[in-house]
Amino acid sequence: MKVSHTTMRRIIKEDLGLKLRSFGIWGRKNIRKSMTEKILFAEEKYFYIDEIYNKQNDRIYAPTREEADRKGGMHFKTQHPVHVMVWLRSCYQEVTRPVIIEKGTINAARYIEEILPVALKDGKRLLGNDFIFQQDSASLHKDGKTQSWCKQYFPDFWPYGRWPPNSPDLNPLDYCMWSEFGEQINWSRITNKQTLID
Repeated sequence: MKVSHTTMRRIIKEDLGLKLRSFGIWGRKNIRKSMTEKILFAEEKYFYIDEIYNKQNDRIYAPTREEADRKGGMHFKTQHPVHVMVWLRSCYQEVTRPVIIEKGTINAARYIEEILPVALKDGKRLLGNDFIFQQDSASLHKDGKTQSWCKQYFPDFWPYGRWPPNSPDLNPLDYCMWSEFGEQINWSRITNKQTLID
């Protein structure tokens, strides 16, 4: 921005009224590069039969709306499309096997029963008995029973109070892997729920 660090700090603190939050301070003091190799990130995503479309990322520049539509600008979506929820975990070594939820909603009890044991097993397989489990701030992740289960069974985990607020860039599944994953799917072959799962 071609301004001094002092000016930037003044703008951030005084003009914008922003403060460095606790995770930033804690992270700067406690997270070392070697620690990042021990984090097991977890994230879920819905996949719909209508393909992936992210209006924030899929943009077409064209002089007219008609030209944009010819280039693929129109995205038609079914009102209530068939979908599945996919859970993945990732660490510096690899992405784990998916857990696919075909039916129903996920509450804390189901998350603890069906998802967390798989995450624990994958974490131990990939990283041994010394790893940190990282979730996002979904309500079922913040649930007291979920937090207690994680504290009891994972070698280490960042509890809800430690998570950075509104920071999807911390999780590589959020900012990179889900879109890469979606691009590898041949969407023309997705005609029903079973082909979506396959």
